[in-house]
Amino acid sequence: MESISESIKNFDYIKTDEYWNFGEKDEDKMHRIHTYPAKFPSFITIKALEYAREKKVNVATVGDIFCGCGTVAYEVAKQGYDFWGCDVNPVASLIARVKSKRLEPQKLTDYFEKIIGLYTGFKMCIPIEYKKVNSRILYWFEEERIEELERLLYFIESVCGKDEDYKEFFLCAFSNILKSTSRWLTKSIKPTVDSKKITKSALYYFKRQYKKMYISNLESRITGNTVVDIKVVDSLKIQDREKIDLLVTSPPYVTSYEYADLHQLSLLWLGFTDDYREFRKDTIGSVFEKEIDTKLKLNKIGEEVLKQLNDNKESKSRSKAVRKYYLDMEKIVLNSYRLLNDGGMALFVIGNTEYKNVRIKNAEHLALAMIENGFSNVEVTKRKISNKILTPYRNSQGKFSKEKTGKKIYSEEFIVVGRK
Repeated sequence: MESISESIKNFDYIKTDEYWNFGEKDEDKMHRIHTYPAKFPSFITIKALEYAREKKVNVATVGDIFCGCGTVAYEVAKQGYDFWGCDVNPVASLIARVKSKRLEPQKLTDYFEKIIGLYTGFKMCIPIEYKKVNSRILYWFEEERIEELERLLYFIESVCGKDEDYKEFFLCAFSNILKSTSRWLTKSIKPTVDSKKITKSALYYFKRQYKKMYISNLESRITGNTVVDIKVVDSLKIQDREKIDLLVTSPPYVTSYEYADLHQLSLLWLGFTDDYREFRKDTIGSVFEKEIDTKLKLNKIGEEVLKQLNDNKESKSRSKAVRKYYLDMEKIVLNSYRLLNDGGMALFVIGNTEYKNVRIKNAEHLALAMIENGFSNVEVTKRKISNKILTPYRNSQGKFSKEKTGKKIYSEEFIVVGRK
């Protein structure tokens, strides 16, 4: 780690630190129970705990305010620490809660067999008030698959009833088969229709997904002796709560993913919304930004990037979204500081992006915001993102490509640490 000062303009001079590049062991299977874009590498949590102990941080509770699919939550609980986390996306929070609990194998088997038995044994009509279908679902799914998914979801919810932990396990399994049963282009991270796609029955995918999750749960190394609390909360609106000792989190990048778009099938089928687009409006890093006060000043790095965007005709249209992102991230830094106990540590994992040849300095802006909002001993180091080294661009379908497009994804990201 290297100390930084307010005058720093960028992190180009920082050398890659091998310590943060690789873990010592393969990831547990629980990390693969549900697809999720830009997953947080699980070993970073372990290294963050080691680094905090090395710096004499007294860690009892760890937090993550961009909880995502619960990678930090699982690793923290496995190590015997309490965890508090939040995410604005209810699909992400669902996955995270399922991942961070170890359930009774026999009870899972009993529920599964009952669900399958009812599904295959009855050709019943689903109650009208229960049906989830709307125009967006009709856009993505064939009628036969819709009928199968309705029946499957109905029996999951009716069989598990108020047994929330087990019901969420099966809802998570249901969520992860939606893209396979839909017209969504396989392996695309963007909502793209594949008109030639041929799908199998929902039951086929559900049985396969259950087997995968059952084995993962069986091999889970969570003991159940820790407190794991995961909420659906906008990190910009975190209310006063019990303090944490270590924050380990990875904020979204500006001009990055539209998570509401990516999770729209689950948002609609699980009843979290009737219109997934509502989730885009207040999301950090979203191009569907809410109205902002353009008179609010950003820190020095933010203003420099905005000036470059506005001076470039090709990139000027993105400046409003970038302004919103930077303003939001400055609030995030302040909220993070308030969450920590005195002497606590915050560790952010964040990378830079590029739009129309303008470098969007997410990491530099964050580090300066930390200094200006009370963090002391702010340090930074760099790690490689191995699967992006040779393919730093995204094509029109969102896949990594060597072909140059309007958006460059850097093959490195930064670890920025500060103390309260």
